[in-house]
Amino acid sequence: MDFDAMFTAQLDALKEEGNYPIFAELERQCGAFPRARSHDEDTPDQVTVWCSNDYLGMGQHPTVREAMKDAVDRCGTGADGTRNISGTAHHHLVLERELADLHGKEGALFFTSGYVSNWAALSTLGSRLPDAVILSDALNHASMIEGIRHSRAKKVIWNHNDPEDLDRKLAALPANAPKIVAFESVYSMDGDISPMAEIVEVAEKHGAMTYLDEVHAVGLYGPRGGGVSEQLGLADRITLIEGTLGKAYGCMGGYVTGSAAMCDFIRSFASGFIFTTALPPAVAAAATASIRHLKVSSDERRAQKAQVAQLRAKLDAQGIPHLDNPSHIIPVMIKNPVKCRMLADILMRDYGIYVQPINYPTVPKGPERLRFTPGPLHSDADIDHLVAALTTLWKQCAIAHAVA
Repeated sequence: MDFDAMFTAQLDALKEEGNYPIFAELERQCGAFPRARSHDEDTPDQVTVWCSNDYLGMGQHPTVREAMKDAVDRCGTGADGTRNISGTAHHHLVLERELADLHGKEGALFFTSGYVSNWAALSTLGSRLPDAVILSDALNHASMIEGIRHSRAKKVIWNHNDPEDLDRKLAALPANAPKIVAFESVYSMDGDISPMAEIVEVAEKHGAMTYLDEVHAVGLYGPRGGGVSEQLGLADRITLIEGTLGKAYGCMGGYVTGSAAMCDFIRSFASGFIFTTALPPAVAAAATASIRHLKVSSDERRAQKAQVAQLRAKLDAQGIPHLDNPSHIIPVMIKNPVKCRMLADILMRDYGIYVQPINYPTVPKGPERLRFTPGPLHSDADIDHLVAALTTLWKQCAIAHAVA
């Protein structure tokens, strides 16, 4: 049997649809973010990154860098094993205490990524709580969907950001069944923010656990960077808050926070925690430094908000269609996978602007987009250059000046 022929046929179909992923070979330059060196042919040597999830540039912050280098000098580069077998370092426990404090919880548990923390926590809760039902927002992240699927618990999908639909579906379930309401704060592709207070109230009405993914909000929202739940004063009413250290904190890893008993429960039963090598102490040290800095400094958040507002205003002035949302994410709608890929290629080749096209399966077929994430280190000149490039391309490509 010719397996390579099977692989190639499906890859060719992906290319024809305009959904074949192409990676840019970039080399970030310390101290020059969001600049990066491109190693791809037919592109400028220096490009500006416009789609980074290092939302505040903390991966370049001198305090964070020094913390990582100091930990390497003290501890070396590896983690030595799983957390159960020689891999738990002092730095991991310090980080977990910092995370628990960030969200006002008793405990926290550090994972290798945000994907793994969602997958491991939801699969463990759903499989170990007898007769559990997980009620999942229709647009939850793939990591949450996979965790729910792996749990084999009963799953109920409720309409995106619709507390009334959630209420109806909770009311239809047995009163004595353990119920877990899983949702996000900031949805990363559209940039919309959930009606968190209403969702929490509905969950409390039915005695349900709330599972909140804050990966695109931690570090960015709230007076100490605790996310939308902190900004709204709701963190104490949410059972489990999950987050990442690989976005606004500029490092790597994911985590969950909640009661001491729940964190111990996940630690003791989650295969995604038990059977994987821990992240190196240096990563934990850098993340701790980043969290501590953003707990007391609002400068990065203020600067980011200013650049987000400026880019939105200038796109509006030129009639460039982008989704109106209250977050830091600016999706510019293309609605055609081939054109989306083409525009990204032209921006990179002719203007030194790197933005990755967002096509299926990251979003459904139809609402393809370019997703821009302005940060505090993007200059006003960077924004002007981006808007001028998009304005020229919009005229050349005859793309509709409308979002809907």
